Amino acid sequence: MSPKFAKDQPAGFVNRIQKVALVGAGGNIGGYFAKHLLAAGKHQITAISRAGSKSTIPEGIHRVSVDYNDESSLVEALRGQDFLIITLGVSSRGDGSNASDKLINAAAAAGVPYVMPNAYGPDPRNDKMTMEMGLREGFRSARALVEKRGVSSWIALACGFWYEWSLVSDGQPNRFGIGFEDRAVTFFDRGEEKITTTTWDQCGRAVAGLLALKRFPEDEHDTSPAVDNWANKAVYVASFRVSQKDMFESAKRVTGTTDADWKIEYVGSEERYKAAAAVPGFDMVAFSRKMYTRVFFQTGEGDHSRYGLANAALGLPEEDIDESTKEGLRLAKAGILKY
Repeated sequence: MSPKFAKDQPAGFVNRIQKVALVGAGGNIGGYFAKHLLAAGKHQITAISRAGSKSTIPEGIHRVSVDYNDESSLVEALRGQDFLIITLGVSSRGDGSNASDKLINAAAAAGVPYVMPNAYGPDPRNDKMTMEMGLREGFRSARALVEKRGVSSWIALACGFWYEWSLVSDGQPNRFGIGFEDRAVTFFDRGEEKITTTTWDQCGRAVAGLLALKRFPEDEHDTSPAVDNWANKAVYVASFRVSQKDMFESAKRVTGTTDADWKIEYVGSEERYKAAAAVPGFDMVAFSRKMYTRVFFQTGEGDHSRYGLANAALGLPEEDIDESTKEGLRLAKAGILKY
């Protein structure tokens, strides 16, 4: 594909993202995207909502109700949009009949230039790792469908596992291995493998920062960041590059505890992964253990910094891990961290 530059666009072209369609504006990660896009004040935001949905949409966002069984309804809602963000449950299937596929097809029919598929987690380009986690098919199918239609470009937000959710949400050591309810910690191997992880707020800032960039470089000499630099690529971001032990130190500081207050155990990551993968049928605890243990394999695959993080290009701040740990505990107490 030939390079795209602003100088080569037709008369009247505006070199920025103006209109953003957001699916799931009332959900967990979608809510943070909405929050930071609104705070930036640079876009017209449309919430795409299933007809009859009772979800709360933030003030300042235009709501459009659609019928997922009527493609014309979706196409009309997406017509004129510059960027479509899809946030759906991880169980969304890639078989051509699910909401994600319908949105991607409608985006192509409506001529939407960019689609951000549902791929908010560990490296979406690592098919082997995400397959072993049980996460691959959704994004791989979405990516293939966008490319097959040949109208939109996909951009995946590769943020690693969400920090607050993964640290605190179930109260038990099934995710990052720290169980606040029973004060139990399970370290995988030595608990020293570094991964990158991102808070919900940082994810929201990343999307707002990306969409605030110019759409195309001005010309072949323009090396400043532009949205199209990430066309059909993943944009890697992070809040922290940490090990389990780093997170545990934060947990102790925030709760005012010491090692003596916690039950601490060590288990081999491959042993733990195989045990979880062997559980028959779908079991949520086993699924969580399988996903999170795999990201801590001593392979470096969970560390997005090896690809070069986009934090600086997107203007993302450095965060305080203890403040984020406190926020996770606050969200859990408020009953927000639930499936």
